[in-house]
Amino acid sequence: MQEKDMISDVLCSTKASLSNYANVIAETSNQQLRSALQQIRDQDEQFQYQLFQAASQKNYYQPAQNASQQEINQVRQLFSQSAANTIV
Repeated sequence: MQEKDMISDVLCSTKASLSNYANVIAETSNQQLRSALQQIRDQDEQFQYQLFQAASQKNYYQPAQNASQQEINQVRQLFSQSAANTIV
């Protein structure tokens, strides 16, 4: 297996783990466990970002084009509306 494939596999696995952490944290009522999981998630996010940077430097990974400020505002507005509707 080539380095590029290994990095890609680890990136995919880490992203899947991050999604799982979000689900588990949302379902955890024990504050100590919740804090521990959040710390682990934060460490994995840092690891994922460092691996992403290494992959980008080696041209193994091409990130999506940067979003414009208008696109960012549209997404922010959609999430804000969704959150407001959920809280009611």
